[in-house]
Amino acid sequence: MALLALDSAVLSALLALAVFRVPAWACLLCFTTYSERLRICQMFVGMRGPKLEECEEAFTAAFRGLSDTEIYYDERSHLHDAFTQMTHALQELAAAQGSFEVAFPDAAEKMKKVITQLKEAQACIPPCGLQEFARRFVCSGCYSRVCDLPLDCPVQDVTVIRGDQAMFSCFVNFQLPKEEITYSWKFAGGGLRTQDLSYFRDMPRAEGYLARIRPAQLTHRGTFSCVIKQDQRPLARLYFFLNVTGPPPRAETELQASFREVLRWGPRDAELIEPWRPSLGELLVRPEALTPSNLFLLAALGALASASATVLAWIFFRWYCSGN
Repeated sequence: MALLALDSAVLSALLALAVFRVPAWACLLCFTTYSERLRICQMFVGMRGPKLEECEEAFTAAFRGLSDTEIYYDERSHLHDAFTQMTHALQELAAAQGSFEVAFPDAAEKMKKVITQLKEAQACIPPCGLQEFARRFVCSGCYSRVCDLPLDCPVQDVTVIRGDQAMFSCFVNFQLPKEEITYSWKFAGGGLRTQDLSYFRDMPRAEGYLARIRPAQLTHRGTFSCVIKQDQRPLARLYFFLNVTGPPPRAETELQASFREVLRWGPRDAELIEPWRPSLGELLVRPEALTPSNLFLLAALGALASASATVLAWIFFRWYCSGN
């Protein structure tokens, strides 16, 4: 119900802005309705007469200081609740025969204090991405706006020696929502360095924010793209241009190379990215590898090692006792 009331107030505000073109008191328009404001003035000065128009003008004038107010988008409901409490307080003052000349400026000052206590939106962090935690609600138009940044991040260069491992980290420097975040990978081959989506094809084997290629070959030269989504809505697209250099490793003979090409013949070429499954050493060295599943695996290995040590100790003890 609160959300419906908030949406109704915003729609009424947009209509008033379109008709009367008075953005100076738009913050008041966004979170109260005309009927609410009129009702308050009628309680102060009566149903009709010149005082009623004077009251309405005083109401709008008191809140002109909030004309350029911007708040963190997720704080809209809190500000709406504060305006609702304000209207109730003004109605009580009117019922007690108070003066609107005093009540309106006092209410506006209290609203300014409420706004300063709201959680602030995060600053926009360039160079790219749809940054929801930086979304702001603009009172001058009753609308929201996000950072004026592109979805496409600049291409990052990755250079590896042929036969080595290439690893990509789909990481952005702004905060992501915690729910329903997915990662998908694409590849544009042929040595292309591009951000044109028409050149990319899906890499179905890649999943998660880390992916790797091993061993890297000359056919892997090109641009890899990672798309970060929340509930199918793109938040950022990262690009990695992989440049594979150098001759093949010394231990690799021509026969081995031919055998490897036979094994990779056919549709397996579309699966050149594989998910990163870290070794035990990588689990201990790289903090980002300690996912819940990897932590469970480490705990299981520790339990197995402890049980094995206990069994060996018991066998040794029985052997020692039987010898004596």
